[in-house]
Amino acid sequence: MAAPSKPLRVLLSEGSSTSAREVITALGLAGHIVEVCDPSPVCLGRFSRFVSRFHRCPGLRDDPAGYLAFVEKLLAEQPFDVLLPVHEQGFAFARVKGRFETRVGLALPAFESYRTAHSKAGFSRLLDELRLPQPTTRIVTSPGELRDAVRCPCVVKTSVGTASRGIWIVRDDNGLTQALQDLDASDAFAGEVLVQDLVAGATEKAQAVFSCGGKLVGFHAYRQIAAGAGGGEAIKQSVRRPAVRADIATIGERLGWHGALSVDTIMPEQGSHLFIDCNPRLVEPMSAYRAGLDLVDLLLRVSLGKAAEPAPDSREDVRTHLAMQALLGCAAQGGTRREIFRECIRVAAGRGPYADGVEELTPVHRDWISAVPLAMTALALLANPRLAGTLSKKGWGAHLLGAESIRVIEDEDFP
Repeated sequence: MAAPSKPLRVLLSEGSSTSAREVITALGLAGHIVEVCDPSPVCLGRFSRFVSRFHRCPGLRDDPAGYLAFVEKLLAEQPFDVLLPVHEQGFAFARVKGRFETRVGLALPAFESYRTAHSKAGFSRLLDELRLPQPTTRIVTSPGELRDAVRCPCVVKTSVGTASRGIWIVRDDNGLTQALQDLDASDAFAGEVLVQDLVAGATEKAQAVFSCGGKLVGFHAYRQIAAGAGGGEAIKQSVRRPAVRADIATIGERLGWHGALSVDTIMPEQGSHLFIDCNPRLVEPMSAYRAGLDLVDLLLRVSLGKAAEPAPDSREDVRTHLAMQALLGCAAQGGTRREIFRECIRVAAGRGPYADGVEELTPVHRDWISAVPLAMTALALLANPRLAGTLSKKGWGAHLLGAESIRVIEDEDFP
């Protein structure tokens, strides 16, 4: 696919997530001018030679109206070609989409469609409506209903949650008691809670880009080979999934989707895929990039309203890894300092499971500044492996939505 005739000036809605960091790499390698908004002055995206300017903004979680006002003011004062809602900021942008579309290229569906994909309960109901596969699911709104619905082993989920937040694996009464305590503490029953049968199988993810009206123009899928901290992938391998592609095309058409959409699936040993989650955005797009499909470029094109023909399939069996996730995962799983050091050596030397893969999160050989957060993570874990939980939660900061900010944005008087 030919690159745009001139570099675009692109504003990213945040810079703390792994997805944002990978989008920065894809944009930088294509020669675009990248600027980032984020409430954290030391967000992951700042450590890149591809970021030309950083804008410190209010946090979406604590001040969604202030965040939107900041971005609007920035767009009014400076010329940007595209605004990329890299993470949950799309929820706020979709709510007032008309105020942004006249100023900048932006690919988002109608707010109701976005809300359906963002809500686990809404997505589950959509799957039922379309008769698409998912684990047996029950939706409850009280502790009593939850107790009646639980059949161990099962998975309990809040309707909104990112990066494995709001998810409990319940295998017995003790697990149910803990889940109920956590749900009560977070006021989760003010909304909906899902109970799904626990299905054994490989975890996979699929990503898609849709042009306006729900036409699928790009698709990529990969399998988790090794897990990192917080439910993320440390090692991935691209796969071909025509059945998932067909189903996600149906989902996008039904929602009239515009922009990026990602899904999580379980592949049981027997039978076909089961959908378990949906994210109305791109999730770590460098796996697709390394497999020959530039989903970020497709997203730029549909953001600008350019015609985009369906792209060829990405290559299968392409391995990539995220060194930072691998080290955090090693520590989170009880790794000692010696084991963490050994993992550092394997990653750096490209040995063992990293032998045939390419680094996708911190591409030091192309973006040397990305070595800084990787080195700091390694040193922190070598000093104290128990810091893994704290460090992995750095990506769950003020740039994301919370239950209260969701209620604020959904209010008819917002903003």
